[in-house]
Amino acid sequence: MNEKTMQLMKEMRLYGMHRAFTTTMETGGPSTGYTNDELIAYLVQNEWDDRHNRRIERLTKSARFRYTAVMEAIDYRPSRQLDKNLVRRLGSCGFIQKRENILITGSTGVGKSYLASAIGHQACTMGSKTMYFNTAKLFTLLKTSKADGSYPKQISKLEKQDLLILDDFGLKPLDNINRHALMEIIEDRHGKKSTIIASQLPVSKWHDIIGERTLADAILDRLVHTAHRIDIKGESMRRKLKNKN
Repeated sequence: MNEKTMQLMKEMRLYGMHRAFTTTMETGGPSTGYTNDELIAYLVQNEWDDRHNRRIERLTKSARFRYTAVMEAIDYRPSRQLDKNLVRRLGSCGFIQKRENILITGSTGVGKSYLASAIGHQACTMGSKTMYFNTAKLFTLLKTSKADGSYPKQISKLEKQDLLILDDFGLKPLDNINRHALMEIIEDRHGKKSTIIASQLPVSKWHDIIGERTLADAILDRLVHTAHRIDIKGESMRRKLKNKN
């Protein structure tokens, strides 16, 4: 009977329950001291945990982060001038429920990408659909999709993400195609979803990078109005690590 039950669990893809039931049988079955309701609760909890963990794994894999980053590893040394309370509050991901944005600026190597990725990983653990992109590579992807006809599908996919992370924004001025693509992305997400943008340039310089005054005004108005802003100071973390090594 137990073997048939475990086989049915597998066929119904109740993998967490199957694993827990197998463990229970291997450790003595009813002799473990569970009452009927305790055993059921134990099996259901294990199934829930298994599904929850597999969902986090799927979300994290589909996000395609550049870094495996965690909130606990963020460096708060005074020279970086990071507001620990703000960062931890953002790490709780309440900003996603509020459809707010985060703008992270700082010179090269100070840890902008790591911070954005850490918040993104945290969002995945809380069940939020997240995608990470190097901005230049995203624009290349969108230009290619215009050529093969998949552009609407790509834009729709971006719009559905609870959190979209655009890293290395502003390394070079936007051309007309990229400018309009960015406008479409930001317009689709405005007031509906959250976006994190990380850039070496201060926000005051983004207008020039976007170009075309009317579009730049429209994009920045939608981005900045509901944004938390973090400006990371200090020397390059990559350079410091290289010198240490």
